[in-house]
Amino acid sequence: MTIAIFSGCFIVIQDMKTIIKSLDNSVFYFEPKDDQEMAESTLSIVVPIYNEEANIAELSRRLAQLTFPEIKSVEFILVNDGSRDQSLPMLHDLATQDSRFKIIDLSRNFGHQLAITAGMNEATGDACVVMDGDLQDPPETVPELVAKWKEGFDIVYAVREKRDGESWFKLATAKLFYRILQRITNVEIPVDTGDFRLIDRKVLDVLKEMPEKHRFIRGMVAWSGFRAAPVYYHREKRFAGATKYTFRKMLTFSLHGITSFSTYPLKIVSGFGFLVSIIGFFYLFYVIGLAIFTDETVQGWASLMVIVLFLGGVQLLSLGVLGEYLGRINEEVKGRPNYIIREKINFS
Repeated sequence: MTIAIFSGCFIVIQDMKTIIKSLDNSVFYFEPKDDQEMAESTLSIVVPIYNEEANIAELSRRLAQLTFPEIKSVEFILVNDGSRDQSLPMLHDLATQDSRFKIIDLSRNFGHQLAITAGMNEATGDACVVMDGDLQDPPETVPELVAKWKEGFDIVYAVREKRDGESWFKLATAKLFYRILQRITNVEIPVDTGDFRLIDRKVLDVLKEMPEKHRFIRGMVAWSGFRAAPVYYHREKRFAGATKYTFRKMLTFSLHGITSFSTYPLKIVSGFGFLVSIIGFFYLFYVIGLAIFTDETVQGWASLMVIVLFLGGVQLLSLGVLGEYLGRINEEVKGRPNYIIREKINFS
């Protein structure tokens, strides 16, 4: 009876937390922007570019066709992340034809997350939209993000209702990763989302104060704790070309996400080490008991070698986990810049 009452109270408390959380986003502190405020607002759209020569023409065409009658102006910041194809010359031509397109050319390939960071740091808008350059994130969804921002939300993240052109393996692993990440961190990172989102200037300023090198931007945005709302969209397949996110890059990116927002791997290693120590302690008493109270001895080189190799593997794995965290600390304390800009075009 007591257990049933306790369980019922726990469920009610959880339901109340959910209700209060939903009210926090829908009633409390809800300050929609009026028409005058929107008319004075500006928008920045940041797009990282890496070997996207086959997509730039279509990307720029669809971006240029976007209309935002409720805001003052829009700028398109395209960040060349060390492309080795004809992306950079095409970006130069684009900037010459339309001054709204601003180009940042990084000195080398610094990676997707740092290319986004470079664009956000140069953005001048009251709000900033981040999207990929392969057109899987449709530019036509941006006005929906702006409309939700007008309602008073500081973060508007695009949720993938459907994903075309991606393998079952990538879909399954992505779904599993974000659900695991939610369970092992104290930050509520929305599932089925990427970096395609709108963030308010106040959020952007907070991100600028976070100079960490191994960046997991979608987690950093969620960590900021500002009011957030979803917009659902259909994620299309790539317009052209092949994905630049290999399995190795996805694995590295996942590792950055986990180690940036959780110490759970260290807790697992500690817990497993404690468990093995307990087993070894009781096994020691077992061996001593056999020696004292019986004439038997523990035999078996094979079993001994299995135990030694198993424990050796556990130790190496534990050192690897510790090394990953120590390596991150080493990268942070060097104080090197996160990226280097070779050239900026159309920036005043």
